[in-house]
Amino acid sequence: MPPTLASLVQHSALKLTVRAGEDRLETPVRWAHVSELADPVPYMEGGELLLVTAMTLDAEDREAMRRYVRRLAGAGVVGLGFAVGVYYQDIPEALVDAAREADFPLLAVPRRTPFLAISKAVSAAIAADQYRSVTAGFEAQRELTRAALADGPAAVVARLAAHVHGWAALYDASGAVVAASPEWAGRRAARLTPDVQRLRERSLPASSVVADTGDDRVELQALGTGRQLRGALAVGTGTAPGTAERYAVHSAVALLTLATARSRSLQRAEQRLGAAVLRMLLSGQPDHARAVAGDLYGTLLDMPFRLLIAEPAGEEADRGGAQPLQELAESLESAAARAGEPVLTVPETEDRLVVLAADGGAVVTACAAVYGAKETEDAEVVLGLSAPTGPIAAAGAYKQSEQALSVARRRGLALVEHEELAAGSILPLLADDAVRAFADGMLRALYEHDATGRGDLVASLRAWLSRHGQWDAAAAELGVHRHTLRYRMRRVEEILGRSLDDPDVRMELWLALKTSAGPAPR
Repeated sequence: MPPTLASLVQHSALKLTVRAGEDRLETPVRWAHVSELADPVPYMEGGELLLVTAMTLDAEDREAMRRYVRRLAGAGVVGLGFAVGVYYQDIPEALVDAAREADFPLLAVPRRTPFLAISKAVSAAIAADQYRSVTAGFEAQRELTRAALADGPAAVVARLAAHVHGWAALYDASGAVVAASPEWAGRRAARLTPDVQRLRERSLPASSVVADTGDDRVELQALGTGRQLRGALAVGTGTAPGTAERYAVHSAVALLTLATARSRSLQRAEQRLGAAVLRMLLSGQPDHARAVAGDLYGTLLDMPFRLLIAEPAGEEADRGGAQPLQELAESLESAAARAGEPVLTVPETEDRLVVLAADGGAVVTACAAVYGAKETEDAEVVLGLSAPTGPIAAAGAYKQSEQALSVARRRGLALVEHEELAAGSILPLLADDAVRAFADGMLRALYEHDATGRGDLVASLRAWLSRHGQWDAAAAELGVHRHTLRYRMRRVEEILGRSLDDPDVRMELWLALKTSAGPAPR
C-alpha cells in the first residue's frame, strides 16, 4: 500500500503528533509538498501532505484559517503539517479549531524534524510500494503464464480473478461468455454482451469502463491483433485496480490474445487444408479426405453431418460480403468450441462460405435459432442447409444446399433447409418471375380466346387435367355434356398446336395453370 498519514505518524524518526482529523489518518499520501503561499491551491494536484511554517499566514485569524482549511480540503490536500517552534511556538488555536471543524488532518512537526526528512520518508515509502507492486505484478505474470500453459484460458481467468480480488470473464468474438470466475460471475458477465459487441466498432487495442449500478467497477479489454477482434476480457473490482492488479490484467490480456488469436499464416494454412478436405469430399474421395484431415476435425467425417452454404444477402452482396461471412464463420466456430464439437468452415470464394457441421449439433442449432425466423432484409447473410448426409454423399449434399440457398433467395428468407423442400409442394420452388412469364405465355392464346366470349377453354382444361382426363367426371364438374368437353379439348389442341395425348404437354399445362398470374387486364 502507498504511505498514509497514519504510517507517517508512526514513523519513529519523524516524531509527528496529531492535532486534528484523527479519523482520516488512513488517507494515502501521494506526495509531501512545502509551500508558504497564502493560497497554494492553484499548485496542488490532490493527495499531497502540505508542509508549512506559517511564514505568510495569519494563523491566529479564525475566519482566515477557516477559509484556508476549506480551500485545502476542497483541492484534495490530504493533510497539513505545521512546523512548531519556527514562527509559532505551537499551532495557533484558530488553525486547530478550523481543522477540527472540517475534520481535516493537522500534524504538528517538531522543530528538530526538517521538512526534507518528511519528504524523504514519503518518497521512500512510495518507492517501496511501487517496488512491491511491480514484484507482485511479475509474480502474477509468472503464475498466469503457468496457468495458461498447463490448463488454458479458463485457468488464466480464474487466477486473474483471485489476483484482483474480484471477478473475471472471457468472451468470444460474438460476445458469448466462454469462461468466468468465480462461478457466480457468469450471469453478471452475460449482461455485458452488448458492450462486448460494441468493441467491434473500435480499432484495436480497445478498452472501456462499463458504468454499473452494482458494487463493482467493470473494465472491458479487447483481445486480438490488427483489425480482428478475437474476444474480450471483463474484470470486475470494487475499486480502480492498483499497480499490481494492472500488471496482472495486462498479462492476462496478452496471454489470452495469444490463446484465442491464431497467427495469420496458421489460419491461412488451416483454411487451405480445409479447402483441400472439402474438395476431396465433393469429388467422392472420403478416404483421402480423412487421411489429409487427420485428427484436425475430430470425428466429423465419420458421423452424419449437414453441409451449409452461406452468401451475403441484399446490400451486403453489392458491397462485397467478406466481413459478414467472416463474422458468421467465427460465431459458428465459437458455438462449436463451446459445445466441444468439430466443425469445418471453408471460405470457398470471397462471397461464399461452406460449412460442415455435426447433424443436430450446436452449429446447426445456432443457425436455426438465429436465422430460422428471419427474412433476408433483416439479415446480412442467406443460408442453404442440406439434409443429414455422410462423407460418401457430400457432393449431393452440396447440391441440396445450393438448391435450398436458391429457394431462400426467391422466398426472401435468411435460411431454408433442403428437408423443407422435399416435404412440401414443388410449386413454391417455381414461384419466380421467369416461371410465371413462361406460364402466362403458354396460356395466353387460351385466355384471349375466352375473352371473346366464345367458350371457357381455360376452366375446361383445368377440370379435365384435374380429373386425369376422365371425360364424364370432368364434364359433370363443369356442368356440360361430355361431347361439349371433347370439342373444347380439340379446340385447345388446335389453338396451342400441341397434343393432349403427350404426358409432357399435360404436365406443362398443369404447372402453367398452377403458376400463371391469369389473363392480362384489358
